[in-house]
Amino acid sequence: MNGQAQYASQTPLLADYKLRPGVADELFDASGTMRPAWTAFMAQLAKLTPDQLVERFARGDRYLRDAGVFFRQYSADPLQEREWPLSHIPVILQERDWEAICAGLTQRAELLERVVADLYGEGRLVREGHLPAALIAQNPEWHRPLVGMKPASGHFLHLIAFEIGRSPDGSWLVLGDRTQSPSGAGFALENRMATARIFPEPTPRANVRRLAGFFRTFRAALDDLNSAGGRAAILSPGPGNDTYFEHTYVARYLGLPLLEGEDLIVENGTVQVRTVSGPQHVGVLWRRLDTAYADPLELDEASQIGTPGLVDAVRQGNVNLVNALGSGILETRALLAFLPKISRVLLGEKLKMPNIATWWCGQPSERNFVKTNAEKMFIGEALSRALPFDIGHADGVGDAARTLHGNELADWIDLHAPNLVGQEAVTLSSTPAWVEDRLLPRPMSVRVFAARTAQGWVFLPGGYARVGRTEDAGALSMQQGGSVADVWIMCDRPAAPETLFDHERFRREDTGALPSRAADNLFWLGRYVERAEGAIRLLRGYHLRLAETGDPEDASLGQIANLLKAMFIDVAHPAHQTLDPMLGAARLCAGRVRDRFSVDGWAALTDLMTSLAAMSDNIQPGDECARQLGILLRKITGFNGLVHENMHRTSGWRFLTFGRALERADAAAAVLTASMVGDGPGLGLLDMALEYGDSRITHQRRYRIDPTWETVNDLLALDACNPRAILFQVTAMRRIARDLPRAQVSGRVSDVLGTLLRLETQLVVAHPTDITPECLADLRAALADVSTGLFAAYLA
Repeated sequence: MNGQAQYASQTPLLADYKLRPGVADELFDASGTMRPAWTAFMAQLAKLTPDQLVERFARGDRYLRDAGVFFRQYSADPLQEREWPLSHIPVILQERDWEAICAGLTQRAELLERVVADLYGEGRLVREGHLPAALIAQNPEWHRPLVGMKPASGHFLHLIAFEIGRSPDGSWLVLGDRTQSPSGAGFALENRMATARIFPEPTPRANVRRLAGFFRTFRAALDDLNSAGGRAAILSPGPGNDTYFEHTYVARYLGLPLLEGEDLIVENGTVQVRTVSGPQHVGVLWRRLDTAYADPLELDEASQIGTPGLVDAVRQGNVNLVNALGSGILETRALLAFLPKISRVLLGEKLKMPNIATWWCGQPSERNFVKTNAEKMFIGEALSRALPFDIGHADGVGDAARTLHGNELADWIDLHAPNLVGQEAVTLSSTPAWVEDRLLPRPMSVRVFAARTAQGWVFLPGGYARVGRTEDAGALSMQQGGSVADVWIMCDRPAAPETLFDHERFRREDTGALPSRAADNLFWLGRYVERAEGAIRLLRGYHLRLAETGDPEDASLGQIANLLKAMFIDVAHPAHQTLDPMLGAARLCAGRVRDRFSVDGWAALTDLMTSLAAMSDNIQPGDECARQLGILLRKITGFNGLVHENMHRTSGWRFLTFGRALERADAAAAVLTASMVGDGPGLGLLDMALEYGDSRITHQRRYRIDPTWETVNDLLALDACNPRAILFQVTAMRRIARDLPRAQVSGRVSDVLGTLLRLETQLVVAHPTDITPECLADLRAALADVSTGLFAAYLA
């Protein structure tokens, strides 16, 4: 009995774990002996029953859902969020093996830096024939406007990700380089958090190297790049990107502003972020969007997510980009064919860690080799940036190659030779994965992250592996159903503790002014949520009265239905026609400022949207509908309370609260106006107004009579102590406007503050009988002027 079979006989979890011939395995070595890094973990795992494991895995998945971790799977719905596909069993590597990996990748990082510097500099590699000119000149990732530009920092590359895999002989090789805008480091943190909930035992986790130190060092490196002053920030393509969650998560984790192209302007060669306090200098941008989209003036003119003039700011040395524009050319698949030779040319040494064997078909001898061995290769697009195991999924070339054979395939290669590469069909190593209630070997690759610091390259110790759901190594990509696992670097001793914080000195960082785009989204988030809450209150009031009368044709109900119709509220389809557009817009606004939301705040909003989605328009009108609306009301008020009470009282809170107050004041005026079309309180319109204002009990205690126009106006329009009254909200807006930037200039108040002061004075001295439809119309027009003035002063 070999070692692997012996383990299987002793550990029922490994009963179905069958090693495949010619495939290296992370759990067992070639002799079938369990690798030392796994022994303590597997001993702990063997103590758990399958049911206990399933419960633990559910705990990890629940954490990821509660934390809002997602990725976008490209589909017909561009904003469709998918749950993070965690593979619950970590990949475990021994520390000494990891150090050897890092040594090889350090050399490769230096090589890539020299290659990209040459491609945009003196051009020696092309001039001396080490790289074909056509492969560079025709490459969409080589941008002519960037030629001759040198980064202000002196380096093109500051953060690199390497996709590596273990070959059948047990050695590691590079499958691809990620230099454009490497993704995954933030997800690695969430992988670790989820895995800690699945396996909380101190043994063997105490010996696993921590991740926080890498991010502390990288943040310090960003600060060092900011020698010209200004702020460091993350530049994101926006919510439509498949890794947008990571952008928001890392921004929160590192305390960096998350910006989009529209947030930035370039004046006199200096990059500035548009804020509610005016333009502010940005010195470092951690770039998460591709080069082509960065500047529509000098790069892709069709880009709508870039910043005009950004290239010129880089050219003048006024901003550092991580990584430099144009660095995506290093991801070109065909480049792998030339790096082994280039390493000897530029570094004077061969690659310590080889990359996957690649042949560019634009050269006669290499093309003939590929044609001879085509049946045993991956054949794909030469200029593609896809990884080898994504060939066939990332471009149509690979699909076409697999449908041809023999002479047809050879002729096809000759026809398309300059656009093709052949790559070794590497069999990736397998790692344990939980599949259908059992441990099975599944193909995997590891993504390794390296950051440049003043002391050299530092590496994130593990954290991210891609694991196939099946034995097909071509389905590692999450877009193709693959999953992601934590990677543990196992030490022989307890790992040193690491945190994100610098304990050497106390320092309060200036958080900077609020970007105008963020202020705009917070303002409208406040408005949309308040609008939805008001609609829920009115809809619930209608259906409660329907439950009481039991007659949809009742005259009083007809008046109320007309009131709601005048406010564009559909009583027959409350979920789909009324609430879904309002809360959908609120969620869209919240998604664009997700980096400013707490986990609890986002979870509360998600729970609210889930409850709304479960509410069908076919729900029984009357009592059942009122009950469902009551649930929504409690959840939306809970969300409001959680967000408003827990936000720091800075500009973000002010714009969110201002939007909420403006919407509440405008809606109260609309309800009062619509109520005045009725024939009197007996028709229930005044009761509905009190229902909307949640003021029925206050009215009974204060006035001790049936509602009249005067009492309702006094309570909902002129009461300075009623948080549902117009005056209360105008006063709240006036106080906020007083604290906004530029509220007073040269002794004169701003237009927004001036309008609110006049409006507040009119309401303070008004009598309930003054509140007529004409008065309310003027009031709503003044509120519209406030909104317009706020936009012009701070949000435009």
